[in-house]
Amino acid sequence: MTMTEGFARDSIIIVNLVNPKEKFWGHLSTLSTAGLTMRGINLDSFEDWVRQLARGDEPNLDLVTMFVPLFRVERIFLDEPVGAVRSYSDFFEDVVQTPVRKFLGIEGL
Repeated sequence: MTMTEGFARDSIIIVNLVNPKEKFWGHLSTLSTAGLTMRGINLDSFEDWVRQLARGDEPNLDLVTMFVPLFRVERIFLDEPVGAVRSYSDFFEDVVQTPVRKFLGIEGL
């Protein structure tokens, strides 16, 4: 794994954006001075997406690959548990019964 600005490629991240304010969860593909490329989903849709996967429903929500210019990026966080608060990845695994890295096809990278 190569590190980019402290984040390994294919890290599971949460990105806070500005203009307009949005939050996305997903995996990081690249991070550069131009911006970041990730495959993810808006956090407003995350729980619905996870529950849809768990039920095996016909997908009406899914991950998208997107580029975000760096001027829109306010913060980037690793998706990790903090104290008693679970990570989004932990929630995904609890509900879908599959590790998120395996589901995304980045297991072992």
